[in-house]
Amino acid sequence: MRILITGGAGYIGSIMTRTLIDRGYNVTVADSLERGRIEAVDKRADFKKGNLLDKAFVSEIFRDKFDAVIHFAAYISMEESVKNPSIYFKNNIEGTRNVVEEMIRTGNNKFIFSSTAGVYGNPQMIPMPEDHPNNPTNPYGESKLMAEEMLKSTKNLNFVSLRYFNAAGATLEGDLGEAHSPETHIIPLAIEAAMGDSEFILYGNDYNTKDGTCVRDYIHVLDLVDSHVLALDKLQKDKGGFFYNVGTGKGYSNKEVLDMIEKVSGQKLKIKVEKRRSGDAETLIADPSKIEKELGFKPKYSDLETIVKTAWEWHAKNSKFKIQNSK
Repeated sequence: MRILITGGAGYIGSIMTRTLIDRGYNVTVADSLERGRIEAVDKRADFKKGNLLDKAFVSEIFRDKFDAVIHFAAYISMEESVKNPSIYFKNNIEGTRNVVEEMIRTGNNKFIFSSTAGVYGNPQMIPMPEDHPNNPTNPYGESKLMAEEMLKSTKNLNFVSLRYFNAAGATLEGDLGEAHSPETHIIPLAIEAAMGDSEFILYGNDYNTKDGTCVRDYIHVLDLVDSHVLALDKLQKDKGGFFYNVGTGKGYSNKEVLDMIEKVSGQKLKIKVEKRRSGDAETLIADPSKIEKELGFKPKYSDLETIVKTAWEWHAKNSKFKIQNSK
């Protein structure tokens, strides 16, 4: 099978690329390298550099026929989207639209969309099922929801939208992992603070949770990638549009995450507590029963210790990718 991966030079996209090639797929990667890294792209992939906002570039990509498209290319920071919403609506919606329109024009009709639990907004029930009301609290979540609505209204498109909860961890070899810029995720930020013996900022310890800190559902990147493989199988058998949460159904608090980083590293973090960030939900936990039942999804690596250990090894081996821990 021939697969196009957009955003294949990024965190999840690069691991997806390697996984599919290892399983015998023929993979083409399209990435602007604005936020991705060329060194993360598997050398066995056919690489095309360009921006999906450039319709001529998108048209050039689809001179080839693909069995499916996996679309990772997007901006992903909730904080950045609040500060600069226009770039999120332009990049995340127009880029997706350009790809989908060209797919339909050229007879490519199988699409896997990298979505987010951010489409739900603040939880009205825990755990959160796929039919939870959609009420995103930031432009990032809004842009993903708008893209999903576009997919639903596109005729002759078969698609799976995977709503990620918190992707984390790295490959077992420690050679591919998170290197976002800007970085806003707690695990890489706290690991970098531990490695640099610097201060880590914890936003809020007065939530109504067991230890006062936010609770999140973390999914290991290898399990997340596996959900896409299962989605590919789904699209080979069934037509239509399908939505799945990708999570574990279990939550870890920020304090539990920081405690695990101290355990794995053998170092004591310098933690400074500041007030809550606006828009941070208290608890976000997936109901993954649908993807488990319909696709047979079974996470293998998403216990907190494995997540943190693999992330730690990635950062230890790739210390040149410094992350600044800023307020």
